[in-house]
Amino acid sequence: MAAFTAKDVQALRQATGAGMMDAKNALTRCDGDADAAAQWLRENGIAKSAARADRDNSDGVVVARVVDSGDGSVGAIVELRCETDFVAKSDGFLSMADKMLTDVIASGASAVADAAAVIDDLKITLKENIAVGTVERFEAPAGSCIDAYVHQQNGRGVNAVLVEIEGATPELAHDVALHIASNRPTYIRRSDVPTEVLDRERATFEAISRNEGKPEAALPKIVEGRLTGYLREHTLMEQKFVKDEKRTIADLVGSANVTRFAQVEIGR
Repeated sequence: MAAFTAKDVQALRQATGAGMMDAKNALTRCDGDADAAAQWLRENGIAKSAARADRDNSDGVVVARVVDSGDGSVGAIVELRCETDFVAKSDGFLSMADKMLTDVIASGASAVADAAAVIDDLKITLKENIAVGTVERFEAPAGSCIDAYVHQQNGRGVNAVLVEIEGATPELAHDVALHIASNRPTYIRRSDVPTEVLDRERATFEAISRNEGKPEAALPKIVEGRLTGYLREHTLMEQKFVKDEKRTIADLVGSANVTRFAQVEIGR
């Protein structure tokens, strides 16, 4: 039997989209002949994931968790994408997402690269275009609190949030995370909005106001009013708290300081 190397296996995987074990098996069966192995994979319906790579994978699952590291807390979100709700709820798919989350919390976001071979095999097993989506990881020092919130739908997570707050209780951090999941802010505070975004929105509101026939002299005030409305919608601290719209998030957090957040949603 002809010998083959790990490079031969990798080359066959890249050429056919087959998983690692399937590529090894094919080369073993075909005495190391790469062309014959590729043909065997095609004949057995295994070399399909390359074609699947072009198919829409806007479904999937998001998982999130926070753990206490002793010196602070570590939280992460992992998004694993697929084509259908059926696969997104399957045990193998959910287990893979949870394992990747555990690895990211322990070792960092780069840990998802170690799962490449397993994901390739999962593509073959589940017959869908499966890929890692967004990965977020926060490490908070002592004195800061991280909370993770995951909204569940049809048996899997579809909307995950991480938020880090200095000087907050876990209950406060959880309330803010839940609010972010519902209201989807883009920025924490007004000062975080890039100048180019403000300029673009201001120009857009001016064009809208002119098209509505607003008086020229009133345009500056109208535009600034509309820009204020935009900022209240898109900045976390100015949004009305989802549980009590008489208060803004700034009112809710008081002296605590929201330092960062991340939100990952399936299909967005």
